Amino acid sequence: MEIYQDFADIYDELMDNTPYEVWADRLDALIRKYGVSRPERNAAGLLESERNLVLDLGCGTGTLTELLYQKGYDMMGVDLSAEMLNRALEKREKSGSEILYLQQDMRELELYSTVGTIFCVCDSLNYILEEKELEAVFSRVENYLFPGGIFIFDFNTDYKYREVIGNTTIAENREDCSFIWDNYYDSEAQINEYDLTVFVREEGEKFRRFTENHFQRGYSPEQMAALAVRVGLQLVEITDADTGEDVEDESERIYFVVRKLGTIPKDQGV
Repeated sequence: MEIYQDFADIYDELMDNTPYEVWADRLDALIRKYGVSRPERNAAGLLESERNLVLDLGCGTGTLTELLYQKGYDMMGVDLSAEMLNRALEKREKSGSEILYLQQDMRELELYSTVGTIFCVCDSLNYILEEKELEAVFSRVENYLFPGGIFIFDFNTDYKYREVIGNTTIAENREDCSFIWDNYYDSEAQINEYDLTVFVREEGEKFRRFTENHFQRGYSPEQMAALAVRVGLQLVEITDADTGEDVEDESERIYFVVRKLGTIPKDQGV
């Protein structure tokens, strides 16, 4: 079953409590601290323009992409779901931004140039269920990063699925949209299956019901670090995404910053 089809229409409504502005500020701070990209759209010179490009990998409906664009970054967005990208294009039309969106599988990422920064957040990498395929994602990222460029990503940990949301049911009843989210965690395979049933008001008291079946894999920081290093990326920073402090055994979501090795051209130093 395809995911993020009907769900795309109500995704933003169900994610209305997500602190996107906080996430955007954090990404901006990390790029400024460790990266080579700068908020200078349409920079002169081919190398400088590539260095300043920022890619939102797994951009979904483009909320974070738009927020980083508003901060001055030259943005691109990539997502597998055509329906989610349609929502992103609607936001682009409304805002007047010049974000380039591409429909691609991140495991087969193909860009027209290198980019200075790539970020992949909101547990998008957890949808990659095999380590070999995740390594392919990291390899593609390394290939398209500008020398010295950084890759920022987050992921839900095995601990979160095993101890927090695995084998639980989460439900929310709203005026125009309600959902039931059933989780089933296979600790041996480290894979969480969740069945999402959504009820959307269409007219009066008439609701439309649809279901989607998602699978995500929980990873450990050790697994992620090993994969990143294996493709030639350098570890820069690893933190608990919720506290901003050091990772602990009970960390539920983790932030990584890794860098592509290489020398930044002298006239493009930061």
